[in-house]
Amino acid sequence: MLIQTQINPTLKIPSFSRKPIQTHTLKDICLRGNLKEAFQSLPVSSNDHPDETYAPVLELCAQKKALSQGLQIHAHMIKSCSVSESVFLATKLVFMYGKCGSVRNAEKVFDQMGQRSIFTWNAMIGAYVSNGKPFEVLQTYKEMRVFGVSLDAYSFSSLLKASGLLKNLYLGAEIHGLAVKFGYDSTVCVVNSLVAMYAKCDDLFGARRLFGRIDQKDDVVSWNSIISAYSSNGRSMEALELFREMQKAGLDSNTYTVVACLQACEDYSFRKLGKEIHAAVLKSAQLLDAYVAGALVAMYVRCCKMSEAVRTFNKLEEKDKVAWNSVLTGFIQNGMCSEALHFFHDFQNAGEKPDQVTVISILVACGRLGYLLNGMELHAYAIKNGFDLDLQVGNTLIDMYAKCSCVNYMGYAFNRMPDKDLISWTTVIAGYAQNSYALKAFELFRELQLIDIDVDPMMIGSILLACSELACVPQVKEIHGYIMRRGLSDVVLRNMIVDVYGECGNIDYAVQTFESIQFKDVVSWTSMISAYVHNGLANEALELFHILNKTNIHPDSIALKSALSAASSLSALKYGKEIHGFIIRQNFSEGSIASSLVDMYSRCGMVENAHTIFKSIQSKDLVLWTSMINAYGMHGHGKVAIDLFDKMKENLTPDHVAFLSVLYACSHSGLTAEGRQLFEIMKYEYQLEPWPEHYACLVDLLGRANCIEEAYEFVKSMQMAPTAEIWCALLRACQVHSNQELGEIAVQKLLELGSSNPGHYVLVSNVFAAKGRCKDAEKIRSRMKERGLKKSPGCSWIEVGNRIHAFMARDKSHPECHHITKKLDQITEKVEKEGGYIAQTKFVLHNVEESEKVKMLYGHSERLAIAYGLLKTAEQTPIRVTKNLRVCGDCHTFCKLVSKLFGRELVVRDANRFHHFEDGVCSCGDFW
Repeated sequence: MLIQTQINPTLKIPSFSRKPIQTHTLKDICLRGNLKEAFQSLPVSSNDHPDETYAPVLELCAQKKALSQGLQIHAHMIKSCSVSESVFLATKLVFMYGKCGSVRNAEKVFDQMGQRSIFTWNAMIGAYVSNGKPFEVLQTYKEMRVFGVSLDAYSFSSLLKASGLLKNLYLGAEIHGLAVKFGYDSTVCVVNSLVAMYAKCDDLFGARRLFGRIDQKDDVVSWNSIISAYSSNGRSMEALELFREMQKAGLDSNTYTVVACLQACEDYSFRKLGKEIHAAVLKSAQLLDAYVAGALVAMYVRCCKMSEAVRTFNKLEEKDKVAWNSVLTGFIQNGMCSEALHFFHDFQNAGEKPDQVTVISILVACGRLGYLLNGMELHAYAIKNGFDLDLQVGNTLIDMYAKCSCVNYMGYAFNRMPDKDLISWTTVIAGYAQNSYALKAFELFRELQLIDIDVDPMMIGSILLACSELACVPQVKEIHGYIMRRGLSDVVLRNMIVDVYGECGNIDYAVQTFESIQFKDVVSWTSMISAYVHNGLANEALELFHILNKTNIHPDSIALKSALSAASSLSALKYGKEIHGFIIRQNFSEGSIASSLVDMYSRCGMVENAHTIFKSIQSKDLVLWTSMINAYGMHGHGKVAIDLFDKMKENLTPDHVAFLSVLYACSHSGLTAEGRQLFEIMKYEYQLEPWPEHYACLVDLLGRANCIEEAYEFVKSMQMAPTAEIWCALLRACQVHSNQELGEIAVQKLLELGSSNPGHYVLVSNVFAAKGRCKDAEKIRSRMKERGLKKSPGCSWIEVGNRIHAFMARDKSHPECHHITKKLDQITEKVEKEGGYIAQTKFVLHNVEESEKVKMLYGHSERLAIAYGLLKTAEQTPIRVTKNLRVCGDCHTFCKLVSKLFGRELVVRDANRFHHFEDGVCSCGDFW
């Protein structure tokens, strides 16, 4: 409703007043820019001079982009005068609606006009241009030609802008020729539009040539056009050089010059120059308006100076939505998502309503922070306002739900989109792949191939991730072939293929693909090293890392972590130290790979070195604390691990993995009460639902303490179905403590689950064999064969010199086999004579003669490795041996005697833990 003024009664002026009362015309009020006052000054009826009355108010509405007020003015005009009879006023209405973004209303007014002037046509074309509708501009231009309307300079400017929007150089050149024909090619505004058109059509040479032909370069708009042309095409240095030339020519800058130059300051390297322009703006107060302030904010955002951007924003008297969105987008681009959400609250408190740009920015922040509820609230707002049907908003919604692992809503957002582009499909396929919905990702990929959308490398990467999840080599081969046929096989995709073949266990194809890469980058090498590590080929991984160091490519942190993992799995201390030295020499931040170093040293038996690394890191994250707790647990220092866990809780919140590590430490140190308490704390104090691994760890802890009945009751009380690992832990305890009744239950439960782990069947077979149930044991072995499962043969290795020497049970393949066997015979003879060693054949669960059982014990792989260590290493130095299986009781006794009689520390790492043998005593306290 219009706000109408009341008719005031005649004022009685006192006789002593000599000054006349000053009155302001409506035009004066509009020139001052006060829209509210202009409304109040509108007369009830304007039949006498409607053009003079309404024209300035409509211009002010256009300037302020005040559509609501413009609609009210239009209604007032219809009531008080005939709009259709005034070409002038109707043209002003078309212009106003165009500036306010209401093209439909502009078209309605335009279509209802009985007569139109060139200004009317120009207003309509201008409305289309300013609202990004270049095709409608061309259609209107055709109508002008049909009706014989003569074009003027403004017409050509608008047509050239439309050509630029379409990036249609051919069309622009045609309009250029027409401008020459009509004699407008030397008109300043047309020349400026020509320069801008050629620049937008990526023909900077043409734009510069046109600018060079201008004889008198005394028009600041011309300079602005060419500076903006270079700036918008990413030619920042040339744009700023032109600005210097303009200054030398003695021309004063205006707001458009400043905006173009600020746009040229495109990244952090231009921050100093951007500040200089800002200083110049502050000195010249007339240059500081909303457009310049917005450009300043955008410049500081691009230069990663968010504090300056916010400071500049806060000084704005009138903050429009563009300025708010610039700062909001800046926070997102600079990774400051929490700050973006705080700023969004300020945005709402200021009474602003989010548009598509705002919604996209906040959805990105919610996705990165994992704020699902906030994202869903914004989704509801987008649906209410129809934004969710926008392509970019829809794509961002899919990405947000994918990052928040909300796959159902992600699919809903995707299916609701009326139009989908390549980004939509890529995002949703990546979302399914990243959230372990590999089959759904493949289903959508098949669907995509049926429509006319070209697949890009990013989408292929998502499909390869799905292949990795499924571990399905045929599908990887299929995608690999698809890549080769489509010619998409760049180095990035080949690296991913190496990685996926490695994840799927097909190391041969991974090697072939790696070797086919002609120009390998650091990711190529890292992928291959990681593939070797993942497939248990640690030696090959270290060899490849050694080759990498001979190239000009420097390993990155991922390559170093993979190499450290290889050294850890082999307990290759020398290799590990070499990699650590490389890290120090190359000035790598030890903090970024500290947990890998801690893990490496602990798995190589050097828990003191691991603790030294741990102490040297100032800012310790949860992963580092967990690695150190795990290290102490592995070496049997349960009390120390618990103390460290308690210290960690002072500053960090433990997760599932941290609790698993400390429970593991309790299990291998016999800390039953502490383990029970920690399990309760995890479940009730930290509200962490235990994983099957936590249950298995506690069952193992209770079983080792001979609390087998309690362990069984604990298993029965579980909220989830017990896994094979849990029944295995109970079965081992029953085997150690000879509880046949519960052991039989555990065996039956384990067999019912049909595990694919050969170790589970070996355990059941050993239990039967120990009880003399040879036929049952044989049946279990047969079942393993039927399932294609094989027992991992016992293997031990030792690092001597620059090599890792591996030994299998009763191995004869080593080049120094004769010397090793002879040395082992000497050791065995000594421990028998001086240590009273007698082979404990009960640990041999094969149905063979007693003498054969003794020979089998004497040939265990760790004894061969120890013999080689005594043969090749200096006296008084520790002998470090790693075994892939659990050390048997007989070898455990043998190692204690060797450490005592030969005066050597033995550090043996088996599948469960570390054993430090020194002077006849083991660190495990015979509890492993």
